[in-house]
Amino acid sequence: MKMRYFEYRKARIEIIPMIDVMLFLLVFFIIVTLQMIPDKGLSLQLPVSTQTVKLKHPKITVNVLKNGTIKVKNHVLTAAQLTAMIEADGDPAKTELTIAADKATAFQHFITVMDAARKAGATDIGIAAQPVAGK
Repeated sequence: MKMRYFEYRKARIEIIPMIDVMLFLLVFFIIVTLQMIPDKGLSLQLPVSTQTVKLKHPKITVNVLKNGTIKVKNHVLTAAQLTAMIEADGDPAKTELTIAADKATAFQHFITVMDAARKAGATDIGIAAQPVAGK
């Protein structure tokens, strides 16, 4: 009687778990990359200023169109909805907010957005403007 301590089997590579891991990594990196892309906002004709300062990217960019429409990340909001969104952000006092209003926008629409942000408790509010050419 011949005893075999080791049986030799042909190695088999399991590819399905490797595909699962690779797809998981792909989805993870896509989600992380999408969160790193800054919100550019809408294409607006911003007012011009000689005293512009480049600020770091804000947490929320509020776009005010000529007709007074308020847009945040391509969602149309009312002033009350904007206030609720800023309040839901966690600590509104630490929320970085930039208001980008078209230069043809009535000043009252801009003030409406400012009031909504201040009502929510936001204190770090910036105003978007174009630097003067040649500065």
